[in-house]
Amino acid sequence: MPSSDGTTHDLADRLHSAAIHLLRRLRREDDASGLPAPQLSALSVIVFAGPITLGALAHAEQVRPPTITRLVDRLEAAGLVNRVPDPVDRRIARVAATPKGVKLLHDGRRRRVASLAVSLRELPEKDRFALAKALPILEKVVRAN
Repeated sequence: MPSSDGTTHDLADRLHSAAIHLLRRLRREDDASGLPAPQLSALSVIVFAGPITLGALAHAEQVRPPTITRLVDRLEAAGLVNRVPDPVDRRIARVAATPKGVKLLHDGRRRRVASLAVSLRELPEKDRFALAKALPILEKVVRAN
């Protein structure tokens, strides 16, 4: 059981590497959406956190406001999002996903999950059980930050 700093660091290093490789592999499924990764990422934030201001979206995506404006312009031109007035302060615009944007995002998630499920089905049952047992711990680590 990892207890020393070196062992904990090694565990963190291996987990980081596995997460990166897993996400890279699953990202291949995103090609079917026809959107570049930055647009898909912004759309995901809009779908799950929206309607959202451009400033909050830029903060969530860790980009500058001009960059997020260009991304939203492209998503809006594709019919995936639209700008809506803030219900409290009409001077503020929020970005909301359209039904087409929500569908595109959920279809992509279904493709990613299906791809991962294929790989998980190939594992022995005891390995799937071990992963299922470890998942709450991983979720706790993710929520801690």
